[in-house]
Amino acid sequence: MRNRNKIIMEYGTYMLAYFASYIASLAGLYILSGLILMGEALYLYIHLVRESKKLVELRALFSLAWIGGQGLACLKLSEIQTDWHYLTWLCFFLAYIGFGIGYEWKENYQEIEDREPDREQRRADRMFVCILVLFFVSAICFVIEISHIGFLPILASKNLAYSELHMAGVHSLTLSCILIPAMTVLYSRIAEEKKRTRGGLLAVINSMAILIPALCLSHFQLVFAVSFALITYIMTRKGMSLKMMAKLLAVILPVYVISTLLRQHDLEYINRIFAMKWTGTPLFISQPYIYITNNYDNFNVLVKGLTGHSFGLRMLFPFFVLTGLKFHFPQVASLPIFITKPELTTLTLFYDAYYDFGVAGVFLFAAVLGWISKKLMNFVKKSDNPIACLFYGQLAIYLGFSFFTTWFSNPATWLWFLLTGIIYVAVGWDKKEKRG
Repeated sequence: MRNRNKIIMEYGTYMLAYFASYIASLAGLYILSGLILMGEALYLYIHLVRESKKLVELRALFSLAWIGGQGLACLKLSEIQTDWHYLTWLCFFLAYIGFGIGYEWKENYQEIEDREPDREQRRADRMFVCILVLFFVSAICFVIEISHIGFLPILASKNLAYSELHMAGVHSLTLSCILIPAMTVLYSRIAEEKKRTRGGLLAVINSMAILIPALCLSHFQLVFAVSFALITYIMTRKGMSLKMMAKLLAVILPVYVISTLLRQHDLEYINRIFAMKWTGTPLFISQPYIYITNNYDNFNVLVKGLTGHSFGLRMLFPFFVLTGLKFHFPQVASLPIFITKPELTTLTLFYDAYYDFGVAGVFLFAAVLGWISKKLMNFVKKSDNPIACLFYGQLAIYLGFSFFTTWFSNPATWLWFLLTGIIYVAVGWDKKEKRG
């Protein structure tokens, strides 16, 4: 069992910080309210990383992202941000507490030694084939989508041109190329032979895997691909320090800035939407700030405006899409969305949980997510299949960007998990053959 004093320290400091932030917000001291939560998020992340000796420990990432994102939102640097309903504060609090309870639930915390993936050429060869197949599927779907709309979004002059590149049943496969950089990191770790021809081909494939979301102006998927590869890199190497991770994360910033410039936003249009209190805020600051913080305000709009819960319809949306039932039950896609502005449609991880079941839904969903996170960590430690790292890496992204969207209500999330499962079986098939 974990040391009880550590548990009390973690959740005790969080409760105190949360209460202090709430009181400061009620008093109109928004900067103080935000700084308290951001400081607590940083403290919890460093504490949990030191305890687990893992820079990408799932609970640490969730603490930093969820509490830190809320702290940024509490600063209220935009005119569109308003005071939150008390139920909004309660839901955000229970989301973290619920995750922690699920994570700690019936855990005996047996020590499982971390290990780097073993080098094995047969599995490396199989992974290389999977990379090729995934790339060709993604490239073919990309060509189909571009042919369908008749132009490249990156060359379009109008705002939000990327939103037109969402061909039903195809777009998620187009962007499945974002798995390739992380797979290449794993390949480089397990391959026993360094073949120049294969290395050159992988360089071209990875360049294209980054280029495809850039050409689609899929802003976040470009960051996703780079972040996923970095997390996989960190997972497969022992002795990574916080200083080294900071250097690696610094790679993401220029990727984000470049992807922002590629969209060729009309600055006047964007500034009007973001409505920053300081009108001189540069776009590369105002855009991530709004993309992180407005999601919390969208949740607050939901709390204030929702008159009746949907009892599972929102969270089961991927099931209706992937089974084709969406066409027989069109009301699933017609549920109204509660947001601050029509242009700002990103949501938090727990938006649909509240939409379906209210406060109880947020708490239970967070608890299940925490429980799954702990089980997945133990699974990855015990598995000798390197592809297990990809399951972990994807969940790390979803928790690390918990402020961004309802990941598990997105059919693409489950499609990518399914593709990872197929690759897991394909790469690990050698072991089954030997048993046979």
